[in-house]
Amino acid sequence: MSDVEVEPAIAAELFGDRIDVARSFTDALVREGEERGLIGPLELPRLWTRHILNSVIAAPLFHGSVADIGSGAGLPGVVLAIARPDVQWTLIEPMERRVTWLNEQVSSLGLSNVEVLRARAEDVRRPEGFDVVTARAVSALRTLIPLTAPLVRDGGELTLLKGLNAANEIDAAQKQIKKFRLADVRVEVLGEGVLTETTRVVRARVR
Repeated sequence: MSDVEVEPAIAAELFGDRIDVARSFTDALVREGEERGLIGPLELPRLWTRHILNSVIAAPLFHGSVADIGSGAGLPGVVLAIARPDVQWTLIEPMERRVTWLNEQVSSLGLSNVEVLRARAEDVRRPEGFDVVTARAVSALRTLIPLTAPLVRDGGELTLLKGLNAANEIDAAQKQIKKFRLADVRVEVLGEGVLTETTRVVRARVR
């Protein structure tokens, strides 16, 4: 496909010895993503830059057990699981066709560190909690905090991939930040000087 973005040189550096797995996943998205309603038709010319690299740049922030809420096409969950095989990932997605896709990718890519859970975030019960909970482009922070914070163990972290408006979203979510006892709420900008489009992450500790 002529309109598919060529893999940027930085991709191999960010994925290291996992780059071939990342290429396989990206190729699958190119072949089937639009047809299966996982990505829009305008995303192919910027698939690496806007989605794959935007997700993988956050890989060093994760540890232990991580839940990705609303995994959808596997962004960021599958990308992060490829980059961090030492971390246990639970991909939480309510829509059946997306769950089918995620399970297919986990199987074909050999991701033994991933569990796919068909559920809405608010229905997930994991008494021990997760070390980190993430999400990307799911909803505004004030809506996202009540869905994600209850899944984090005491002392664990929220690491949410957001857009340019991240700081304003924090301002608008002060009520939820207080209610769910979040501390050290901040925006971190990742990829400056490395990526053509930086990634903003809202991080917070759950007390």
